Amino acid sequence: MGRVRRGWLNYLRLTEAKGVFKELDGWIRRRLRLILWRQWKRTCTRAKNLTRLGLGEERARRSATNGRGPWWNAGASHMNHTLPKKYFDALGLVLLQDQHRQLQCTT
Repeated sequence: MGRVRRGWLNYLRLTEAKGVFKELDGWIRRRLRLILWRQWKRTCTRAKNLTRLGLGEERARRSATNGRGPWWNAGASHMNHTLPKKYFDALGLVLLQDQHRQLQCTT
């Protein structure tokens, strides 16, 4: 996946739309949160994982049983709190915004 994203960055490196890359980074993180939410299929698994990631037990239970869809939950505060930007940075997610900035400096 990283190679595909870097390829698009090379294609778009002459653009000066920094805000677009920031929005795309946010959208990608939300999409990754959605994938995790769907992988945690059962409400008890969702509550357990939210608690394991640092959310309070009561709030994790309420969040896991809220009845909202995956996209809504991926953008909700409970998911942003438990899976913040630094979580994905630690996993090695390449930020489009940073890569674009580096490519701008090399041209």
